[in-house]
Amino acid sequence: MKTESNREVIVVGDKVLIRPEEESNKTESGLYLPEGVKQKESVQGGYIVNAGPGYPIPDIANEDEPWETHHKESDIRYISLQAREGDYAVFLRKNSIEVEIDQEKYVIVNHASILLLLRDTEILT
Repeated sequence: MKTESNREVIVVGDKVLIRPEEESNKTESGLYLPEGVKQKESVQGGYIVNAGPGYPIPDIANEDEPWETHHKESDIRYISLQAREGDYAVFLRKNSIEVEIDQEKYVIVNHASILLLLRDTEILT
């Protein structure tokens, strides 16, 4: 994601950057969130703007000795996340961190705090 000041926003690890929508009972995508659920669980929804590469895992097959630290950054592999840019995410608000980028509010959420993803898919006929 590029900012207005031409800086790139890079989300790390299993984090997801979300543009939260205003609180209401009905989300923009048509999903209804009952008041009891919103108050009890502090559930919120929003669109994913950027997602990190995933969970880092070591490349054990190419490792001579596990204690050696001469690994290059290109050696790092990741287990990718389910969340993708453009998905609508319902997440636990208590586990989110609010940030402001170019006068716009976003939240950073761990992938594990996302409860539901809605993705537009095209049906091939």
